[in-house]
Amino acid sequence: MKTIIPSDISAVQLQQVMQTAIAPRPIALASTINSKGEINLSPFSFFNMFSTVPPVVIISPSRRVRDNTTKHTLENLKEVPELVIGNVNFDMVQQVSLASMEYEDGINEFIKSGLTMKPADIVKPPLIVESPVNFECKVLEIKSLGELGGAGNLVIAEIVKIHINEKYLDKAGNLDQKQLDLVARLGGNFYSRNNESNIFEVPKPLVTKGIGYDQLPDEIKQSHIFTGNDLGMLANVEILPSGRFSSEKDVHLLAQNYLKNNEIENAWNVLKSD
Repeated sequence: MKTIIPSDISAVQLQQVMQTAIAPRPIALASTINSKGEINLSPFSFFNMFSTVPPVVIISPSRRVRDNTTKHTLENLKEVPELVIGNVNFDMVQQVSLASMEYEDGINEFIKSGLTMKPADIVKPPLIVESPVNFECKVLEIKSLGELGGAGNLVIAEIVKIHINEKYLDKAGNLDQKQLDLVARLGGNFYSRNNESNIFEVPKPLVTKGIGYDQLPDEIKQSHIFTGNDLGMLANVEILPSGRFSSEKDVHLLAQNYLKNNEIENAWNVLKSD
């Protein structure tokens, strides 16, 4: 196994390893404004939600590895501690990439990227019309993580209002994960796309506990057919079915087909040999 001591490699190398391994990362398209009223728009993949009550998100405009300079977003937030965060889907990803360019101070990336501004209701920075969901946020704290190039600056912000494009709601009025078609950042120039063709569900019991891998019969654990995912699904039942279980290859293949469709009960029924 290859091992790395972070201090033994350059910041550029370390960034490449971390951003490739810690992925996919959701993208925050951050709209900010400075004290002169100049608007900035920039994407950040150092982003996630960290609390529901209160609703808190964090982005991290890191110091540039190349020259240790800070980003306009960070400077704006120090002057006007408010921002709008829009999520990013496939239909807008190329425009978002344009907004990531390092334009001069005072340049409005909304104009450069062709994305559309709309006045927010509570905060000063504008909403991003193309984003399926916009979060109006007020900054609670900015915490510096260091002074060297690559050091992050945690912007901890509370959501004060949410705007959802009704196009992305299902019939029950909930956000439809499949229709959102969100994109996420990987390492280098790579992104991932999360639409109906490649997202999947992993059912989890909310109250009961699965029996666990250790309780699976040896005929199942020692199978040359079942993958780790298959065994995880079979172990995610509240009670092990009674009886003896087949070790036959054809039986395991048939059970595996049921597992591909999340039909765990049918898979266990096939595996029973009596």
